[in-house]
Amino acid sequence: MNPVAVHRVSFDCVSSFSSIRRESGGGFSGARIVNSRGRNRPTRRLHAAVTASLITSADSFEVGRLIGSYGFMNVTSYSGLKSGAEFESTSDDIGRLKSQDIGEGGVKIRLYEGRISQGPFRGTPITFKVYPGQRAGGIEADMMAANELNAHSFLQSNKNLPDNLLILVGGFETQFGEQWLAFRDGGKDSAADYARIASEKTSRARSRGVWNPYEKEVTMKRRRNFVITILQGAMKGLAYMHANDRLHQSFGPSSIVLNTPAESEAIYLIPRLRDLAFSVDIRPSCLEEGAASGALSEQLWRRATASGAFTVFEKRAFGIADDIYEAGLLFAYLAFVPFCEAGVMDSLSLQRLLENTFRLDIEAVREYCLADERLEEAVKFLDFGDRAGWELLQAMLNADHRKRPMAEAVLSHRFLNGIVK
Repeated sequence: MNPVAVHRVSFDCVSSFSSIRRESGGGFSGARIVNSRGRNRPTRRLHAAVTASLITSADSFEVGRLIGSYGFMNVTSYSGLKSGAEFESTSDDIGRLKSQDIGEGGVKIRLYEGRISQGPFRGTPITFKVYPGQRAGGIEADMMAANELNAHSFLQSNKNLPDNLLILVGGFETQFGEQWLAFRDGGKDSAADYARIASEKTSRARSRGVWNPYEKEVTMKRRRNFVITILQGAMKGLAYMHANDRLHQSFGPSSIVLNTPAESEAIYLIPRLRDLAFSVDIRPSCLEEGAASGALSEQLWRRATASGAFTVFEKRAFGIADDIYEAGLLFAYLAFVPFCEAGVMDSLSLQRLLENTFRLDIEAVREYCLADERLEEAVKFLDFGDRAGWELLQAMLNADHRKRPMAEAVLSHRFLNGIVK
């Protein structure tokens, strides 16, 4: 980090973590966050030990340069396409994601470099994730920030926390209502950034004419190994969340941060999950009637009911399967985009191909891809182990949510365990 670009947080702010007042005698249940403007905000139950260990003073941080900004893409899972006469009557919809509800949310997130400036962890690099205040982002921004804080507090309370989850170290709230969450620096590049870089490298190599066969094979071998490592780390993080009764619900290439985008450094690669703003608590007590109606998860449970999931355990299974579907789309993205030239394939085009054109018939997708030489390396990748990649993709994207594998089963699949060379 450039020392010149670093400045001490000097604006008048108050920590929305340290100012928790326990209005009832025990624990954090019933607590309310109070800021300098006297605004009361209800909070959910937080894990006391973890919350107490968070750094909540703005004076303990230094803020560096702006890294970038983004909006959350909210994509629901496949819920079946219309068929027969009903489908024919809506033929104008062909080419659109009929079963999807897609859009970039109004909440814009900013990312900053930073570091801890006081205490035993002084000098530790961090990344700030900044949620806008209610004036700019509405009540949804505050809900997302509170949900992300709550999810990390809960997950980090487990002693067996894996390396594949970005660690929250603290945060604070400004006088303008912005929520600044501080995470241990896990890298600046996401899996989406890596895929873009890899596809651009492929374009440059092919633009020079004939690609040396030996150089091409070395490059592709490294790429296959790197992608498998990303998938393994992402699924380990997701398996941990599911084992601790949490859904991710925003699982995609932008939600996986990498400590290195260099394919030659795959041995050091640690993918970490981030973006838990839409995480859902699926403990049975939280899925009882009336307890699962939070605004951020309302759409999930509406789709669960439409799919025939009514009981607590049916809803829990549906939620887990929904995450697995998103993981399947991530798998497809990483199987295609890094292995193609830039612009040949993108996430929405790939999703339309899978869902609309071929209605999740992965064997038909393979036949289609075989006829397009631009997709040759992607097909080769998924063909390893007697088409093991296609087999896993079909399982994760099964139209029947009841037939999708658990995260642990995905991790145990032969495609992720040494058959790819």
